[in-house]
This record gives sequence, C-alpha cells and structure tokens, in this order.
Amino acid sequence: MAPLPKALAFDVFGTVVDWRTSVARESAGFLEAIGLGARDPAAFADAWRAQYIAAMIGMKASGRDFVVLDVLHREMLEATLRDWGADPADLDPELLAEWNRVWHRLDPWPDTVVGLTRLKTRFPIVTLSNGNVALLLAMARRAGLPWDAILGAEVSGFYKPDKRAYLRTAEMLGIAPAELCLVAAHHGDLAAARAAGLSCAYVDRPQEYGGAPAPDAHHEQAWEWSATSLTDLADRLGC
Repeated sequence: MAPLPKALAFDVFGTVVDWRTSVARESAGFLEAIGLGARDPAAFADAWRAQYIAAMIGMKASGRDFVVLDVLHREMLEATLRDWGADPADLDPELLAEWNRVWHRLDPWPDTVVGLTRLKTRFPIVTLSNGNVALLLAMARRAGLPWDAILGAEVSGFYKPDKRAYLRTAEMLGIAPAELCLVAAHHGDLAAARAAGLSCAYVDRPQEYGGAPAPDAHHEQAWEWSATSLTDLADRLGC
C-alpha cells in the first residue's frame, strides 16, 4: 500500500466540476442570441473544449509569454465561433465576455462537495489547475468548494502538463513532490504528475465527455489510488 500523502492537489475541470453540462446549458442561450439557436449546444461545448489541449501545448512550444486561462478561453471561444460560421468581430463584446465567463460558473459533480469536505478533515486540499485564480475563486464561491488554498496557474507561470506546474505546487506547500498527491480524472495529467515525482489518485468521471471515450485513455497506468468518486476516494484514504 502506498504511503499517505501530506496534501492533496486537485485537477478541477472534469475532476471536480462538470464543465460539459454547464457550458452546454449556458451556451444554448448565447447561441440563440447570435442566430445559431438550432445548433447543438453540447457540440459547441465539445468544440470549445477540444481546443484546450492544443492551446496548452502551444503555449509551451511557441515560447509565448504566460497569459491566464481566461485569455486563452476567449481566444478559443472566438476560434470556435469562426468554425461555426459566426464572426466574433460582428458580435457584442459584452456578450462574448459574459459567454467566456461560463467557465467561472461550472457546476460540481454530485459527490464533489461532500467528498472534498471529508478529504479536508485529514489532508490539506488545494487546486492544481490550469485555471487562473479569479476563475477558480468565482467557481469555488458559487459551488461551495471548500479549498484550503486556490493555486491558479499563475503560481508557477506554467501550464500542465509542464513539469514545473507540479513541482511548484509542492514547493508552495513546503513538501517534497512525493508527499503531494494529484487527484485527477485524466490519465495524461496523472502521467505527467508521476513523471514529476508526485503520487497519483485517479477518479473516474465517465460522463465528462457525455459518455464518449476520454482522449487521454492511452496514458492509463496503475495509479497509487483509483476511485469511482471523491466520496469513494475519501473512503479509500480513511476520511
């Protein structure tokens, strides 16, 4: 049995919150407002999110100066709209800004708040997310997420899966990488965390992509812990 970690760091999008259902629900109204109400809002959410991994990799490959995820989300929104036949330049800037803020208003999975609350009784719980602090703070206040600390990507200045994102989080907590456990629903994220020396807890979220296969399933390994929910993880960690 793996030794217990000194702290738990959580991926957020998909692991803690249900981004697809939330973004699709709100996008339905925005699509209606711009004359695309007949289109599938879930497909729009998928298309918007599909640009995410490429954006993370592109930041590292391009040498572009660090910008927060709110900026990248806006760029991805505009690119998705162009793909769907709408020119962002013709749309109300405030409509686009409010649409982009849907990522601040994502709903937690049903087990999230109870699971985090239980895990917090035994471990410090922090975010290890590519989200920025303002985004994660707004999300936490709306959804009642009981974080001990919100550490946005600004903490390291690097996006996962860059090794420095994981190492900087452990450094901020004053612990060794091996004493920090990443909790995530994504095998690719966990594989990068393990390569940086962290321990790993996988939480299965089969509905993250609406039941479709996860794009990073090929990164699956035998993780230190594997659970069906955050409450199940709490059981496994004795919380």
